Amino acid sequence: MVAMSKIATGNGHGENSPYFDGWKAYETNPFHPTERPEGVIQMGLAENQLCFNLIKNWLIKHPEASLCTPQGVNKFKETALFQDYHGMPEFRQAVAKFMGKVRGDRVKFDPDRIVMSGGATGAHEMVAFCLADPGEAFLVPTPYYPGFDRDLKWRTGVELVPVNCESCNNFKITRNALEAAYVKVQEANLRVKGLLITNPSNPLGTVLDRDTLKSMVRFINDKNIHLIGDEIYASTVFMEPEFVSISEIIEEEDVECNRDLIHIVYSLSKDMGFPGFRVGIVYSYNDSVVSCARKMSSFGLVSSQTQHLIASMLSDDEFVNNFITESKELLFNRHKYFTWSLSQVGIGCLKGNAGLFIWMDLRKLLKEETFAAEMELWRVITNEVKLNVSPGSSFHCQEPGWFRVCFANMDDYTMKVALLRIRTFMLKNNEAMVPLKLCRPSSLKLSLSRSLSRRMDDFMSPGIMSPHSPLPQSPLVRART
Repeated sequence: MVAMSKIATGNGHGENSPYFDGWKAYETNPFHPTERPEGVIQMGLAENQLCFNLIKNWLIKHPEASLCTPQGVNKFKETALFQDYHGMPEFRQAVAKFMGKVRGDRVKFDPDRIVMSGGATGAHEMVAFCLADPGEAFLVPTPYYPGFDRDLKWRTGVELVPVNCESCNNFKITRNALEAAYVKVQEANLRVKGLLITNPSNPLGTVLDRDTLKSMVRFINDKNIHLIGDEIYASTVFMEPEFVSISEIIEEEDVECNRDLIHIVYSLSKDMGFPGFRVGIVYSYNDSVVSCARKMSSFGLVSSQTQHLIASMLSDDEFVNNFITESKELLFNRHKYFTWSLSQVGIGCLKGNAGLFIWMDLRKLLKEETFAAEMELWRVITNEVKLNVSPGSSFHCQEPGWFRVCFANMDDYTMKVALLRIRTFMLKNNEAMVPLKLCRPSSLKLSLSRSLSRRMDDFMSPGIMSPHSPLPQSPLVRART
């Protein structure tokens, strides 16, 4: 057999993680309401499918935005021909304006600093290539997105060092935790090149407050290391406190910062629900990084057809304003109903106000406080309850028993089935059972069809399963004994 490279034969992609194993379980037996009603429901994909009707309506009204329509075909030739790696000017202008808009127009972005990439994955790798050599390290507060181990490490050879954050203070990033991680890296004879933060957080669904952001800027300025701000969920903040971008912090008078150290990763995958379009952005305040990243972007450009469509859509101010408002309301309603439904069966979550997921607390269901017990519970949920949720250990969480559950990547009916499975799962475990309140808060607004609303009523009805119903032996009980 012909030998292959170390990158090709290694496991740097991280495919052995339970985060990806859950995806494999879904892919081999995906849920379908009629063809596979017993299939696995995908709750491990952070995708926003709640706003597609808004996009669809805009596309119907603006057929000229697509090159594949009679109204848009006249632009086909000039768009299909070679485009340099700077990107179309109208695309960069529209994205820069949108980035400002989702940050409340409190800060402006320079279109000439917009660098394209193939999604946030390509953007992160591009930044890592620009800032660090193989063997050098970035600090990353935990819990963090499992894909970072692939995106920043696999081909670049850099190291990621966890900054341990704890549930006792809601996983707040503290200066002491940053300093402890920094010392640990130095003791390992590694060079720290930067700090990577995700704001809003994936998987926590929370935002960093202004004081924490200022503390981190002071930290990286004192250490003379880079700060990479992953802000791909900026427009998913659906209730207070509001999102504060690192770009706002460095503008404040009481913050001293070398702007050459500040870099932002953005995309349209989460805020617009366009992961398939692979629109990633690097925005750096460092001229040398912008120049280098632009050259590297040749390996992962956004197609000119996509640029044309995005530029047309994001240049429509009325649409953008309405989209941002409607998206926040849809996410708020879904999040509110989902977390409330979980609370009715005794499941708590970290209080969140952003993102497409919740950080679910199942610590009381563990047989013991170990990651082995977490994985045992996860296997029951995946293989028997047939829900693909992601265990906290795959996010480098230091405390077993936390799980990320995505709520915006499914329609109302699939959500109903998922919640029914969770309720049945919990009611079969009498130790975790709580009295079920059957009245809905009047503030909840659900965009449900009349027939689906009736099915939801049935779902919440004691006729399906009440606390007094017989409790058959459950998968969870089997896992605990």
